[in-house]
Amino acid sequence: MQTPQKIAVVGSGLVGTLLAIYLKKLGHTVHVFDRSEDIRTVQFSGRSINLVMSNRGWKTLEDIGLEDEIRKIGIPVDKRGIHLQDGTFVAQNYGKDGDAIFSLSRGVLNRRMIDLAEDAGVEFFFEQRIWDISLATATLHIGETERGEWTDLKYDKVFGADGAFSRIRHRMQRQSMFDYSQEFMKIGYKELNIPANADGSHKIDKNSLHIWPRGNFMLMGLSNLDGSFTCTLFMPFVGENSFEKIKTETELAQFFEKFFPDTKEIIPDLIEDYFKNPTSYLVKMKCYPWTFEDKIALIGDSAHAIVPFYGQGMNAGFEDITILNEMISKYGDDWETIFKEYEISRKPNADAIAELAERNFMEMSSKTADANFLLQKKIEKWFSDKHPDKWMPLYSRVTFSLQPYSEALAIGDFQNKIMEEVMQMENIEGQWNSVEVENLILEKLKV
Repeated sequence: MQTPQKIAVVGSGLVGTLLAIYLKKLGHTVHVFDRSEDIRTVQFSGRSINLVMSNRGWKTLEDIGLEDEIRKIGIPVDKRGIHLQDGTFVAQNYGKDGDAIFSLSRGVLNRRMIDLAEDAGVEFFFEQRIWDISLATATLHIGETERGEWTDLKYDKVFGADGAFSRIRHRMQRQSMFDYSQEFMKIGYKELNIPANADGSHKIDKNSLHIWPRGNFMLMGLSNLDGSFTCTLFMPFVGENSFEKIKTETELAQFFEKFFPDTKEIIPDLIEDYFKNPTSYLVKMKCYPWTFEDKIALIGDSAHAIVPFYGQGMNAGFEDITILNEMISKYGDDWETIFKEYEISRKPNADAIAELAERNFMEMSSKTADANFLLQKKIEKWFSDKHPDKWMPLYSRVTFSLQPYSEALAIGDFQNKIMEEVMQMENIEGQWNSVEVENLILEKLKV
């Protein structure tokens, strides 16, 4: 156990709340602050994208003894269900038999995590606006308004888990030698909904991540425990097929009739949901360093906000906690070394998953509708099944292993170069599982 400290976590989202549980179990006094209302008392605002939990997230939960509790509120998803524009449906399994991500409602999960944190003894302070922090003394400055009177709250340590637009990071950015970049994608998203059948069952396969790929835009759906699906329409803000082009109910109906005709029966409230729910933005953010002396540390989206197309935002944030916990176990009360080793370990991997997540939009929106891409994935799975010691597909490395993201990215790029040669072989469609293909891949792996 460490020497007990008084620690503040700013942000009551998933990463901040789980971190608070870890710190409390280590014997610290932990206060969590959030400028929003208690999520357990409010309805979500129609700007949610369902979460997927994979191996990295489960590892963090398992280490603290919460894995079984969270599995109760998730649904296993073992494949992509690809809906082509001509009505064809293609199922594409994830990984090996038994490999599955878990679909989780963000609201349901966050509420449960806060309950579990309070059960552990963490104190929460909602509707508390933190406007600034004194880094050297780990003092939070809280008040009703940014220019009004503030109350100063001093802590031994402060963790910034307050998201992509973090107030804690905002103060750290004013230091010399602090690198920071922020970029909004030209693509936004809008939440839609597939309701449950009258008997509470799902209208489509609940164990698939459903994708309607349409080039530079797509519709995606993930199941909920109540029989519904949270769907997300990802689309450019401007251009030929974009949010700016859909202004009326007629334009919306015509757009969906043309590009998503098989959704007519399963999204009965399309018009209401579309015009009621906001069009939301996607932002990616990088910064460094993530820590200040032995006082302040950024974690999760506050340090590395990424786009959602690999389903790894929450998992990457939870893995931050795993690594931080490993450093605590290794260095005891030497918090300056803990913080330094934590950021050195995590920064390259955060950059790698940011790159992978952005690339995966093109895979989901375009390539999943491409016959050559589907064949390539089929070959990779076949070869991996025959030679599991020599080949693991990139998706499996990211999602179903604990291999560092940076290594997964590098090996994935190497494997893709090999597959580019394989796909150029004569009559690859007819000999995709032949000895010739197997030998070419084995030969290239020796390089």
